[in-house]
Amino acid sequence: MIRKIMGTAENYKKFISEQRARNAESNERVDNAVAEILKNVREKGDEAIKEYSLRFDGYVPASLELSLAEAREIASACDIRFLAALEKAAENITAFHMRQKQQSRIDTASSGVITGQRVRGLKRAGLYVPGGTAAYPSSVLMNAIPAKVAEVEELIMVTPPGRGGKVSPEIMAAAVLAGVDRIFLIGGAQAVAALAYGTESVPSVDKIVGPGNIYVATAKKQLYGTVDIDMIAGPSEILIIADEGAKPEYIAADLMSQAEHDELASAILITASEKLADASIEALYRQLEGLERKDIINKSLDDFSAVIVCDNMGDCIEFANDLAPEHLEICCENPFEYIGKLDNAGSLFLGNFSPEPLGDYYAGTNHVLPTGGTARFFSPLSVDTFLKKTSFLYYPQNELLRSADDIITLANAEGLTAHANSIIVRKEN
Repeated sequence: MIRKIMGTAENYKKFISEQRARNAESNERVDNAVAEILKNVREKGDEAIKEYSLRFDGYVPASLELSLAEAREIASACDIRFLAALEKAAENITAFHMRQKQQSRIDTASSGVITGQRVRGLKRAGLYVPGGTAAYPSSVLMNAIPAKVAEVEELIMVTPPGRGGKVSPEIMAAAVLAGVDRIFLIGGAQAVAALAYGTESVPSVDKIVGPGNIYVATAKKQLYGTVDIDMIAGPSEILIIADEGAKPEYIAADLMSQAEHDELASAILITASEKLADASIEALYRQLEGLERKDIINKSLDDFSAVIVCDNMGDCIEFANDLAPEHLEICCENPFEYIGKLDNAGSLFLGNFSPEPLGDYYAGTNHVLPTGGTARFFSPLSVDTFLKKTSFLYYPQNELLRSADDIITLANAEGLTAHANSIIVRKEN
C-alpha cells in the first residue's frame, strides 16, 4: 500500500534521504563483472564480443553490422499506424531541438582584440538501444535526433540481436527515420566497451548515450573519461504537485505511468488537500486492477512511492526543489505561476492535460532526463549533448604590451614564474 505522509520538515527530509539511498547503492559483483568484460573487449576485440554475445544473448550474427538496407527491410514489418505516429513524433522532436542549435561566433573590439568560439558536432557518437522487453523506439528518436541536429558526423547504434537474431522492427524503423548511420547487433556491457575502445568491426566513438540495464549503466560509468557519456541514469521517478481542483483519476493514472517502469521507480503526489490525497489513493488501486504490469506497479508503490499532505503550496514547491525529480507535473489551476519557482526538475508538465507520457513519446521535449536528485545540476539530453566548443583569441602586440604588467602580476602571485616569463620576453624583445 502506498504510504500517506503528513508533511513536516522532519518527514520531508527522511523521505528524501530514502529516495537518495536507492540511487546510491553500488553492486560490487556487477562492478567486478563489468570490469572484466571491459578488459576482455579492450584486449580481444571482436573475439570477446562474439563470446559474450553467445553467452548472454545465445546468438552470434554472421556479421556484427546490420546494413541499413537490412534495417529498412526489417522495419517494413511495422504496422502502418505505428509508422505514422512515429513520423509525427519525430517531426515534433526535430522542431523542438532545432531551436537549440548554436552558432560559432567571433567578437571583435576596436582595439584589435578578437575572441570567439567555434561550435561543431562530435565526430562520432554511439547510441545504446536495449532489446527484448525493454525495446523503446521512442528512446531511439530522443537520442538520435538531437545528435543529427547537432550535425554529428557519424551516429553508431548498438542493440542486442535477441534470441535467434530477431531484431525489433520498431527499433529499426526509428533508427532509419532518425538517420542512424551504422547499426551493430551487440548488447550489454560488451557493446559499450566496443564503442569506447573500438574493435576490428566497431569504430570507437567520442560519446555514448542511451538507456540500459545495470550492466550497461555500470559500463558507461567505468568508461567515463575514456569516452564521454550522457548521464548515469537511475530508476524512473515522477512527482505531482496538485491543488484541490485536480482530478484524482488523472493523478492516479500518471503516478502508475512511472511506477510500471521498474520496481525501483518512484511515484509521489504532494498536495495541500487531504481530500484529494485520499481520493487519489482510492483511484490508484481502482485503476491498478486493469493494468498488465500491476505486480511491478504494486512493488514500486509499496517501496518507493508516497502521497504527501502538506500545509500549503509553498511547502509543496519547497519539497519539489529539494527532491529535484526527473518528471514534475503541476496539476494546478494556474500552473504557469509556478514555472519561475521550480528550479530543480528534469522536465515540467503543466496543467491537467499535459501528462508525462505526452513528453515521453510525442510533444518534442526530450525524455532523457536527470534522475536521483541530479536535476539540481544536470539538464535534459539536448543538442548541446553532442556539441563541442573551442574558444579562440587574438591580441595585437600593442594590446598584449598594455596588459603585460597585470598578467605578470597575476602569474607571480600564483608562483608560476614561467607563465610570467612568457609575457616578459615579449615585453623586452
